[in-house]
Amino acid sequence: MDGREGAGSPGKGGTERVPPDWPERRGPRVEVQQREEEESGREAAVPLPAPGTGGDRSQPPARMGSRVTFFEVEILDWKTKQQLCFLDKVEPHATISDIRLMFHKSYPQWYPARQSIRLDPKGKSLRDEEILQHLPVGTTATLYFKDLGPQIGWTMVFLTENAGPLFIYFLFYFRMPFVYGLDDRLTSSPHPVVNLACFCHSFHYIKRLIETIFVHRFSHGTMPLRSIIKNCFYYWGFAGWLAYYINHPLYTPPSYGQKQINFAVIMFLICEAGNFSIHVALSDLRKDGSKIRKIPYPTKNPFTWLFFFVSCPNYTYEVGAWISFTIMTQCVPVGLFTLLCFIQMTVWAKDKHHTYVREFKDYPSLRVPIIPFLL
Repeated sequence: MDGREGAGSPGKGGTERVPPDWPERRGPRVEVQQREEEESGREAAVPLPAPGTGGDRSQPPARMGSRVTFFEVEILDWKTKQQLCFLDKVEPHATISDIRLMFHKSYPQWYPARQSIRLDPKGKSLRDEEILQHLPVGTTATLYFKDLGPQIGWTMVFLTENAGPLFIYFLFYFRMPFVYGLDDRLTSSPHPVVNLACFCHSFHYIKRLIETIFVHRFSHGTMPLRSIIKNCFYYWGFAGWLAYYINHPLYTPPSYGQKQINFAVIMFLICEAGNFSIHVALSDLRKDGSKIRKIPYPTKNPFTWLFFFVSCPNYTYEVGAWISFTIMTQCVPVGLFTLLCFIQMTVWAKDKHHTYVREFKDYPSLRVPIIPFLL
């Protein structure tokens, strides 16, 4: 996705510093702090953070000699390197979240959730809580902006992604006439495992909907609109594909009969209970509404003891549930979906594991990303 140029005439590209007394500045200039010195030459008073800057009142701004040292922040387009905004006299304790809000005042169409602010044009986005003076920049900082596009809240994302497969599966389970035809032979299934599969599939997505509303606490508030379209296509499409074969009149039950089915159901329910327990444990880490990352540890709940061995047991249980569903139905589309889920969740788990290791020096060394002792 390309960055977009802001309104007005942008300044020169690159990292050229614009002097604060330049009468014809290119790009909007935002005054975030003003201070006055007495004409008698006495030392300037340390001002309190301006409203909306998010400065920490308990910590005075950095000083250089007897004067307060403020920052100048130049924001460039990540692709064209053109100057979009120049922030003058920024508090050293201002956070990236504060800078997003300042930038938003100049460009209302780019609300904070759409903004990716970074140190390098192709680098990672800076976190909202990162403080300006702690970044590897001088008192004149150059940051890069990328437009992330329209955003949707994570709660709506999860509700949309999970409600779709639930509804689509029922279309095939109830043998709608436009799916398999009008013949009486095609209106019911002779295999009890088909009913059981519908129960398990529905249980899985209903649980996820309940977790979205009552359990999950999201560290990131939004997702790009284009991503939810892609995700819905993936989840809804696979739900329709596997439902078509499981509920098809020619569907054949598992090779080992009821023993295979019973084993798979027990394994499925255990994994679903484990997945729910991990989500509750992760949610409890942020009961106070904090977005600070913490190390999750096992609790008295036995399902959380998997934290002794892996960093992301919620993904471990999720993959286990789909493996169980594959064994229960013995259906190729389900197996393919399970494989793709495993690959994607392994990528997520590795990324999260490496983040834990990087941020916490005392992170348990026995843990691996997703499969105990292996991966």
